[in-house]
Amino acid sequence: MPESDHLAITLAHRLRRSDQVLFQNVGGEGVLLDLSGETYFGLNKVGTRVWELLLQRDDLAAVHQTLCDEFDAMPATIERDLLTLAAQLAQAGLVTVEE
Repeated sequence: MPESDHLAITLAHRLRRSDQVLFQNVGGEGVLLDLSGETYFGLNKVGTRVWELLLQRDDLAAVHQTLCDEFDAMPATIERDLLTLAAQLAQAGLVTVEE
């Protein structure tokens, strides 16, 4: 069972990117290729920025803070969207969630 099925992801968690995932930024939008399952995962502009931040750090709280600094949206909205994306990435096997 994937870890995300029984774990509520919060800003206190860390995301570790899978070594089996390739990332390509195409015109401001990201494409993730899972080499192990040969599946694609598309990211919009904000999702692409999240992935780029995850390349630098795995701390969701730090990613959240950077997004709050860069985007004109309420912190609670950014948190909700970040955690939703984190859960989707974990469910797809593109990241693992760590405490």
